[in-house]
Amino acid sequence: MFRLDNKTAIVTGGGSGIGRAIAEVFAQQGANVFVLDLNEEDGKNVVDEIVKGNGKATFIKCNVSVQTEVDEIVNEIIKQTSSIHILLNIAGIAHIGNAENTSENDFDRLINVNVKGVYNCLHAVIPHMRNSGGVILNMASVASTVGIPDRFAYSMTKGAVVGMTLSVAKDYISQNIRCNCISPGRVHTPFVDGFITKNYPGKEKEMFEKLSKTQPIGRMAQPHEVAHLALYLCSDEAAFITGCDYPIDGGFIKLNN
Repeated sequence: MFRLDNKTAIVTGGGSGIGRAIAEVFAQQGANVFVLDLNEEDGKNVVDEIVKGNGKATFIKCNVSVQTEVDEIVNEIIKQTSSIHILLNIAGIAHIGNAENTSENDFDRLINVNVKGVYNCLHAVIPHMRNSGGVILNMASVASTVGIPDRFAYSMTKGAVVGMTLSVAKDYISQNIRCNCISPGRVHTPFVDGFITKNYPGKEKEMFEKLSKTQPIGRMAQPHEVAHLALYLCSDEAAFITGCDYPIDGGFIKLNN
């Protein structure tokens, strides 16, 4: 079950965190994975590890916020493989701030990566899926559903991701293109460690425990736990699922009172 043999998958933001875990799991299940990331060192490290494990993977440096760049990369992948079966829009950036103290520059930066970046990839890939079908999975967040303090711009962009997901699912259901999204709670990634170190020097352990306990289950998710949900939603076993947002949040949305 959940094999991806003979399938080509694009993973944006595949150089670290959840994107890296997805790239690794999909390659283990037989997919030919194209890792797109702005960080060349991280992206190449992921591909090297996949190849060492006898998987198929290629790194391509990509700024998802630049449409011409995304178009060129997608066309090059089509030249190499002839088909794109799976698109995973994982690339994204975070921001801390409310409506008052979020600067215009930061607002635009989040729009460009978290919203326009997803649009650019959808715009480039969907035409190549229209004849043979395909699966699209977008990365949203619990912040798109639940109010989280000081996450104004980030929440806004992730709400847009959910909206794009539903629209694509509706528009392309007759062309055998499925589109879903995942909404994680806090996931233990290098970003979280860096955030704690930067903002709470000397209190790293205390803050990690505090952030972990915001999930009723009492811990953060591990990236591979999110990757396994992504694997199911992109597999043939999930062929009846489209237009859905799946929380993976340790009870954060439903069990917090």
